[in-house]
Amino acid sequence: MPQIHERLANKPYAEYAYATRPRKITLFWRRCLIKQLYMFFKLNLKVMMMVVKGHD
Repeated sequence: MPQIHERLANKPYAEYAYATRPRKITLFWRRCLIKQLYMFFKLNLKVMMMVVKGHD
């Protein structure tokens, strides 16, 4: 029977060692400046709404 450290050893070429590659559409939306600006202002609006509600 193999020792515990042999069973838990990292196998770098095992199938589970590789991350999946993002699709082209995923990469496009991550880099899209219009979407990034929209998400930026959306987040800022949420924060400002919290601040305004906290000052009542």
